[in-house]
Amino acid sequence: MDNATMHISRPPLPLNGVRVVEICNVAAGPFCGMLLADMGAEIVKIELPSGDMLRQWPPHTDGFSENFASLNRGKRSIALDLKHDDDRAIARDLILESDVVLENNRPGAMDRLGLGYRAMAGQRPSLIYCSISAFGQSGPRSAEGGFDVTVQAASGIMSVTGEPGGVPVKCGVPVADFTAGLYGAYAICAALVRVRAGGEGGHIAIPMLGTSLAIGALQTSEFFGTGTDPMPLGSAHPRNAPYQAYKAADRFFVIAAGNDKLWRGVCDVIGTPDLAADPRFLTVADRAANQVSLADTLNGSFGARTAAYWLEACAAAGVPASPINTYSEALADPQVAHAGWMVPLRLPSGAMTRTFASPVHISGVALPISKGPPALDADRDAILAIVRAGPDELQPATEALS
Repeated sequence: MDNATMHISRPPLPLNGVRVVEICNVAAGPFCGMLLADMGAEIVKIELPSGDMLRQWPPHTDGFSENFASLNRGKRSIALDLKHDDDRAIARDLILESDVVLENNRPGAMDRLGLGYRAMAGQRPSLIYCSISAFGQSGPRSAEGGFDVTVQAASGIMSVTGEPGGVPVKCGVPVADFTAGLYGAYAICAALVRVRAGGEGGHIAIPMLGTSLAIGALQTSEFFGTGTDPMPLGSAHPRNAPYQAYKAADRFFVIAAGNDKLWRGVCDVIGTPDLAADPRFLTVADRAANQVSLADTLNGSFGARTAAYWLEACAAAGVPASPINTYSEALADPQVAHAGWMVPLRLPSGAMTRTFASPVHISGVALPISKGPPALDADRDAILAIVRAGPDELQPATEALS
């Protein structure tokens, strides 16, 4: 996407004029803040003098973490030691001149600093204060910390991930972190609607354990309905078949034939239409109950030709199917280029990298990236101007991307 495309005329973004103070580390909170930045919010990121821990994570380009860049575009940075009175006073003034506070520290940490919700909302009733934590702001486990993998373990996600009888594995994408960030951004936007209508703000609690259990709705409902724990099935589905990965002559690919019509299409693709009448495979329930023997039968056919052949045949028959892409293959998909999701991003050194932009389009227009990720403490003077001159002093940046 070139500069001309990035600077086309567009309506104001939904969160233009909203100021967020982000006091977060690593993934869940910074991802939430970046989602708000993509929607137009002005994000003031308060970091420790040593910086967000994610700045240390490789890979690095020109000494700058690509992982940090992927979650912190569109933000400004100021380094403050909140255990020191002067820096804590700066943070307090920034909060009182902002619309939203976003923090992912252990419950009670912000209160001990005098920057918790009750202290701040008492002076600014419209303040929206979002706290992301591992287990919640109260309860028997609230004081515990957690990372994505421990929450995936605690929430049951790892118990249904992997092959039957295999060792426990986590989801390869940090779903516990990013689900919490998504819930946080959704809840903040909902609270902003109330504030803009004249209502008060509030304290939003986002527990990673709870959000991870919430996206397991099909698994929890299976347990509620049967009293039996869901089990790992590899790529298979407990209630649909053929609906999993199959091995062609050269590589694995996936078929999702979740109804009888699509199943008949699969039978036509492999040249065995009579298989549709097999008593073991007559209905969706039959096929799910006998999916091991079904997979053995299908793999016997699929192994004779390449995945490309079967994918083309499935497409012609209207059967949903896909190669199991690496990330390089996924990013090379022509749909990604069409949507403009992969865009250039300028690092603080001036070096260019790429980032995956917001996939959201509004009225057919992609969300812009206002600026790249900040160097640590890079915006101190501009941020301190907020404290000196009031909440309207600092305007959202529109830094060019190349």
